[in-house]
Amino acid sequence: MAAPACNTTEKVFRMPDAHFRLMSLAFRIRDSIIPPERMLATFGVRKGMTVVDYGCGPGSYIKTVSDLVGPDGTVYAVDIHELAIESISQRIKQKGLANVIPTLAKGYDSGLPNSAADLVCALDMFFMIPDTDAFLAEIRRITKPDGVLIIDDGHQSREKTRSAIQTSGSWTIEEETRGYLRCRPVQPAIIQEAT
Repeated sequence: MAAPACNTTEKVFRMPDAHFRLMSLAFRIRDSIIPPERMLATFGVRKGMTVVDYGCGPGSYIKTVSDLVGPDGTVYAVDIHELAIESISQRIKQKGLANVIPTLAKGYDSGLPNSAADLVCALDMFFMIPDTDAFLAEIRRITKPDGVLIIDDGHQSREKTRSAIQTSGSWTIEEETRGYLRCRPVQPAIIQEAT
């Protein structure tokens, strides 16, 4: 049974353009001190996978994920901000990232097909989501039944992140590290017919 479609008219947080530009600068500085490769190496990204960088922002992780999935893999760079999609499009041209597809989300609708992703990364953004249930349901819709969600706390407590995931009905927490939570999709109950 397919998950219900998200209401795309729901209010989502979209940061002002000036804040996005400042965030992009801060991320460039952060990435020069702590290279994204360090964290991504622990996610289990493999050749041929389809990975979604949800809330990709200026694209800190895009080049590394593109390299990890290789030419047979696909990376969807999803964001609700037009400047993020512009930034990703520039990186695609500059770095020759033929396996990266920039995707502008509309509200809680990512625009991606059902069960497309082996792995979804939602980094540096969950704390900005007003309706976490709608967001997590959309991530569940686009993730394969055996897929994985990697999500971090951002600028909120681990307890708040854990609570949102546990009450969503879409995900179970498989592992917690200091930096992120690894989650698996909740599987629909199998109804057995009486014999």
